[in-house]
Amino acid sequence: MSKETSELIRTFIIKKFPALRKKVLTDDLPLIESGIVDSLGVLDVVSFLEQSFGLKVDDDDLIPENFGSIALLTQFVERKRAPDVVLST
Repeated sequence: MSKETSELIRTFIIKKFPALRKKVLTDDLPLIESGIVDSLGVLDVVSFLEQSFGLKVDDDDLIPENFGSIALLTQFVERKRAPDVVLST
């Protein structure tokens, strides 16, 4: 997991979502389930990811496995940014 990517996401989450003032933000804290990020907040996160990392978030990407925590967001960004691997047969 890229520390730089994780820190950029962490900084955005802290600034954007005031519900964090009452919680300790760890990389594994459930963002949606804990009420930090609501459905409208997910749209803010998508916009941030697209602008900050130059990637396109598709509707199919909007699942808890990608947006559930800072760790999952970081893994998602790294997968989207990784060059396509072509397997030769």
